[in-house]
Amino acid sequence: MIPRPDTAGLNRESVWSYPRPAIAESCAVHLMIKHRGVIVADTRRSIRTLETSHPPSYYVPPDAIARGVLRRAEGSSFCEWKGAAVYWDVLIDDLVVPRAGWSYPDPSPRFAMLRDHVAFYAAPFDCCSIDGETVVPQPGQFYGGWITSGVVGPFKGVPGSARW
Repeated sequence: MIPRPDTAGLNRESVWSYPRPAIAESCAVHLMIKHRGVIVADTRRSIRTLETSHPPSYYVPPDAIARGVLRRAEGSSFCEWKGAAVYWDVLIDDLVVPRAGWSYPDPSPRFAMLRDHVAFYAAPFDCCSIDGETVVPQPGQFYGGWITSGVVGPFKGVPGSARW
């Protein structure tokens, strides 16, 4: 099935205009993650990755992540463009949010700017926001994109999108 892209417009990007292979770019939006009353991350200096059919993923610099909330999780994965990823648990008091984030400790040269930055899935947290707008998690169990009113799909991860 070939998807029919939703209509982009003023202040709305289509994920179908994003490049393949993926790219990374500096981003000055106000990104915030809150859970159980704790601000996990807060920055205006993130990096977003863009890839055809995916909403952006946002990578947070280490100094914008609350101290002591990250613990290396088991497992890894491999991205054909970014390289080998590791996963992170988020710890808040006695709560463990398992594999809530990921990073690329030794990214490929094209994605060197991601080194030491952590991306987070939106689904497990009470609130993830971009410029004050609560994001919607990208569909599917594996993907970590953040959907806002400024981006239109359809998005990879919905049923039937496995071969997009």
